[in-house]
Amino acid sequence: QVQLVESGGGSVQAGGSLRLSCAASGNTYSARCMGWFRQAPGKEREGVAGLHTGSLTTAYADSVKGRFTISQDIARNTVNLQMNNLKPDDTAMYYCAARYCTSIDFRWWNVGSEYNYWGQGTQVTVSS
Repeated sequence: QVQLVESGGGSVQAGGSLRLSCAASGNTYSARCMGWFRQAPGKEREGVAGLHTGSLTTAYADSVKGRFTISQDIARNTVNLQMNNLKPDDTAMYYCAARYCTSIDFRWWNVGSEYNYWGQGTQVTVSS
């Protein structure tokens, strides 16, 4: 079992920054695939960024490339999402997810149904 708790959401103006954090506990050693997803009202869930904690491979949705950075803090056992130059379209509930996977499985980093564990979400609101 893996428990995930997100934090760091809030309200900012367009162009601003936020840093989301996902604290993981439990059997995290094998949960090598970590992902950040978001869902806005009336829209489908979207994979935003993924990280394979073993190989440190990262991946991003085209809509956030160059603006968002996913990283891990081993000492704190967290996976973070630094979000810069935020846009109103980034407004959504953001979720952290984890699953057991190999570096080959990471190719499906943005497929939500592949993930076993989810956090409760943190709201990000960007005003224009």
